[in-house]
Amino acid sequence: MRGFVYLIVFFSFFDLFSQLPVMSPFALSLGASPFLIGLAVGMYSFSNTIGNIISGFMTDKRGPFVILIIGLFAAALSLFLYSFATGPLSLLGVRFVHGFMEGLIVPAAFTFLANRAEGSKRGKSVAISGAFVGMAAIVGPAYGGIVAAKTSTPFIMAVNGGIMLVLAVAAFFVLRSFTYKRKQSTEQTKHFRVRHLFRHPGMVRAFAGAFFLMFSQGVLALVLPLKVEALGFDTKTSGMLLSTFGVVAILIFLLPINRVFDRVRPIVTLAFGISLMGLAMLLLSQIEQLNYLYAAMAVYGAGFAFLFPSINSLLIDSSSAEFRGKAYGYFYAFFSMGVVAGSSFIGFLDLTYKSAFMLTGAILLAVATYALIGMRKELTSITS
Repeated sequence: MRGFVYLIVFFSFFDLFSQLPVMSPFALSLGASPFLIGLAVGMYSFSNTIGNIISGFMTDKRGPFVILIIGLFAAALSLFLYSFATGPLSLLGVRFVHGFMEGLIVPAAFTFLANRAEGSKRGKSVAISGAFVGMAAIVGPAYGGIVAAKTSTPFIMAVNGGIMLVLAVAAFFVLRSFTYKRKQSTEQTKHFRVRHLFRHPGMVRAFAGAFFLMFSQGVLALVLPLKVEALGFDTKTSGMLLSTFGVVAILIFLLPINRVFDRVRPIVTLAFGISLMGLAMLLLSQIEQLNYLYAAMAVYGAGFAFLFPSINSLLIDSSSAEFRGKAYGYFYAFFSMGVVAGSSFIGFLDLTYKSAFMLTGAILLAVATYALIGMRKELTSITS
């Protein structure tokens, strides 16, 4: 059953990553301006944020089974709507529906996995789940770029919808035996308020890490395909570049190096990971040779591999099972908001490729520095 939930995680992120190399060119082909292209990329994540939050509350109340089934069926149907997008405004509408429906899936799936992870191995456990995200990051962009070069973006979305539909039917039979056993309400659970999530330092860092991780993804989704096309390459090349970071990430997730996530404080691996991502962005701003672009994406993948388990570990350490659904709901809401902020902000500024990557790199390095300063202050207060 746990393996099947990993499969759900894989296909949820596969759908996301397969969009990265094709959505900007698709919006451009429908006559969208630079701002509307950024908005089209970010609209999915905007509505995904709403779906994530609702999923978190409903998961704590009803358990993951019902939420997963509803999310999978609804996401499958929404993917077929791309064939009806005839202009920028209709595309924005489809992106909103798609993002909202798919937002129901991931918080419920990760709550299921987190509640069954041993405390001493929670870092390795989230690294394994990260490996499935990494596999999606490998296969998704390459699939999207290659298939789009031969068919069309609506065709890719329809295939994704078919996969989701099959997965929804299978989930109904595979997971129906899973019953959500809600514990007796404690005084803490009864009086739990959402604001408590934002008062825990570990939770705040997890949320911030999720936001800036996907902020960088939003920038990549918007800027990298356009830069690649400007250099004279096609969407296939964009897909392969975006897959490169997934190859590196999955190796780190699955090789013995994943033990570092249980032996080193999550805040340290968080700062290291986000620093590597910032460095990769600075490299992407300067590089125009294809081989070096692959190298920069490999550095980005290493950063992703250190950051993703770190923020998940921080969330698990900072939450209990009674409200972990809400925690993951807001956690993935910050994921979604990061993509919106990254793509929309850069699209609004209408920066050159070089300036967009440089600004993003500087922001990520500043966040890493802030995280380390905060950790140093905590250590000082403990020893004093």
